[in-house]
Amino acid sequence: MAMTLHVDIVSAEAEIFSGTVTMVFAPAEMGEVGIAPRHAPLLTRLKPGEVRVQQADGSEQSFFISGGMLEVQPHVVTVLADTAIRAHDLDEAAAVQAKERAERMLADKHADIDYAKAQAELAQSIAQLRAIQKLRHKR
Repeated sequence: MAMTLHVDIVSAEAEIFSGTVTMVFAPAEMGEVGIAPRHAPLLTRLKPGEVRVQQADGSEQSFFISGGMLEVQPHVVTVLADTAIRAHDLDEAAAVQAKERAERMLADKHADIDYAKAQAELAQSIAQLRAIQKLRHKR
């Protein structure tokens, strides 16, 4: 029997995943991290991107997060996301619109905008589009 760990992926709105897996991959600020059972304790910030969980049968589930925190204990991983969406529920058209809107806001040097918010929206929409593309290639 493969060694496993328990994973909870939660956002402010709801718990999106709770289950036993063999591996977790997450977009930490300094790069993607892979978490296996009995991993050393870790607490790190997450950037927008794809969280993947690998199950004992080899299948994977993907989730998009807009950022948050990752807490790792030897047999428990918790992803506390600002927002979390199952990858197959992502709306490509909405992500493209959000990306274009953020790019227009950043390009307009005369507008009175919150540049940090526009940059965060751009990063989030680009991460969503990457997750959609990855999902498309897996099918």
